[in-house]
Amino acid sequence: MTTLTAAPVAPLIDRLFAASAAQPSPHSSPAFAALSAEEGDRLLRSKDDYRAVYAALADFALPVSPATGRLLYLLARAIGARSVVEFGTSFGLSTIHLAAALRDNGGGRLITTEFERPKIEQARANLVEAGLADLVEFRDGDALQTLATDLPETIDLVLLDGAKALYGDVLTLLEPRLRAGALILADNVDYCPDYQARVRTGGGYLSLAFGEEVELSMRLG
Repeated sequence: MTTLTAAPVAPLIDRLFAASAAQPSPHSSPAFAALSAEEGDRLLRSKDDYRAVYAALADFALPVSPATGRLLYLLARAIGARSVVEFGTSFGLSTIHLAAALRDNGGGRLITTEFERPKIEQARANLVEAGLADLVEFRDGDALQTLATDLPETIDLVLLDGAKALYGDVLTLLEPRLRAGALILADNVDYCPDYQARVRTGGGYLSLAFGEEVELSMRLG
C-alpha cells in the first residue's frame, strides 16, 4: 500500500477527478464560446492574453488526466525526488500525486504556483484533506515572479501545466537548478511548439512525446 492508493488520498483523488469530469468543457466558458477554433487556439498560445484567459477559466479544474497523475507519482518515486516544482496548481490534483510521492520517498519540498487565488485556497484545502499540506509550499501569483527567487539548490522534477505560452520562460527560470537527470513533464504541449522544439533539439535535454499531449524530458549532465 502506498500513500497514493490508501485513504485519505485515494478516495479524495477519485472524488476530484469525478467532479472535474462532470463539469462543462472549458470551451463553454464565455472566454471561448463565441470564438472560432483558430482564435481560441491563438489565445491559449498568447504571451499577452494569458492572464485574462486563465482568469476566465478560474472555475474550471483543468487537471492532468488520471494517467498523467499516476505517471507523475511513478516518476517522482522512481528517481527518489525530494525537490519538486509545479507550474499551475489549479485545484491541486497533480499536487496531491506529487506530494504523495514525496511522502513515500521520506519527505521533501514541493513548490507550486498559481495566479488564481481561489484555486490556491481550494488546492490548499484539498492538500490538508489529503494529509499532505506539510510538504507543499503554495506561491500565489504569476510564475514569472513567484519562481524567480528562493528556489531549492537543486530540483529533481518539474511539472509544467500552467499558461502554455510560458513553458519556455518558466523552464529558463528553473534550468540553473535542475540536477543532472532531473525530469520535466509538460502537459498540453501541443499548445507550445517552441518549448517542444527547445527540449527536442539538444540544449541539454533528452525528450520524447508521452501520449498525445505530454512531453517528458530529462536534463542531461
